[in-house]
Amino acid sequence: MPSCRDAVGRRTLTILIVGLAGAGTLTAQGPAQRPTCDAAEYRQLDFWVGDWDVTTHGQPAGKNLVTREEDGCLVHEHWTGAGGDTGQSFNFYDRGDRKWHQVWVSNSGKVLDLAGTYADGTLTYRGRNRRPDGRMLEHRLSFHANPDGTVRQLWQTSADGGATWKESFDGLYRKRGG
Repeated sequence: MPSCRDAVGRRTLTILIVGLAGAGTLTAQGPAQRPTCDAAEYRQLDFWVGDWDVTTHGQPAGKNLVTREEDGCLVHEHWTGAGGDTGQSFNFYDRGDRKWHQVWVSNSGKVLDLAGTYADGTLTYRGRNRRPDGRMLEHRLSFHANPDGTVRQLWQTSADGGATWKESFDGLYRKRGG
């Protein structure tokens, strides 16, 4: 009569053989392909990547370092305003909903969560957040590549559900040292 030890040994040997056979099959098929961010949609915001001096209405507004990270899946903004304020945003294309998204966080605790689309050389985000008084504020933020290599960022807000818009920021980005 086989001992318990023999049964365990046979079961272990069987699992090992099945596992190795399966591994051989996986190796023959090759490694699983992971999605990449190589499609053209992921390159639509590349015009904003760089080290920038930013002005608004001709006056210095700040500096912005914008980098591509995570194998091209993320555009990461590092903002330093002329008055000492700072902030960062993560910008990414989501293949699921086919939209661009921006999540912005500043050193004063301001948070924006925006989504948008790219058309005719302009990426336009929209979103909303609650003001301290409890009312909703709509945001419309666009980035446009200019023919001379500069970038225009126009940020507008609406307190009346989008019926009227007010300029919050109209920035012109010029490459540093260029």
